[in-house]
Amino acid sequence: MSARRTDEPAGGLLRGIVERHRLARGPLLPILHDVQREAGWIDDRTIDLVADELNLSRAEVHGVASFYTDFRREPSGGTVVRVCRGEACQAVGGEEIHAALLAGGGGAVTVDQIFCFGNCALGPSVEVDGTLHGRVSVGDLPELITGPTGAAPDAA
Repeated sequence: MSARRTDEPAGGLLRGIVERHRLARGPLLPILHDVQREAGWIDDRTIDLVADELNLSRAEVHGVASFYTDFRREPSGGTVVRVCRGEACQAVGGEEIHAALLAGGGGAVTVDQIFCFGNCALGPSVEVDGTLHGRVSVGDLPELITGPTGAAPDAA
């Protein structure tokens, strides 16, 4: 996920996203996905603005944003790693990967869990900033997170 990740999604950015989807049927989910992709998270101000723009209640927008785990309600660390916790991945080392990430993540890595990427034949699977990786071992994690040179990947 090469999101811009800002401290607060900007009103201008949000209004542009809303305009792209305004005439679509059921625009709320596409708008929230675009805000998440562009800003990296969905804050309270965004919920208020989306509700106002779409003539929905704040509760309706908040309910959707808080129900789906893909929507982040606070800024993440620099790198977002999602670990498959499904049975197939757990059977081949997914739990060890999850534990290692939680133990060594610090503030620069946000660790999330997902219960199936649909990549079962290549488990254990992790997604690093939107890129899916299969047959991952604990030893692979440093290079996946920091890149082959050891430097953190750009957040551009």
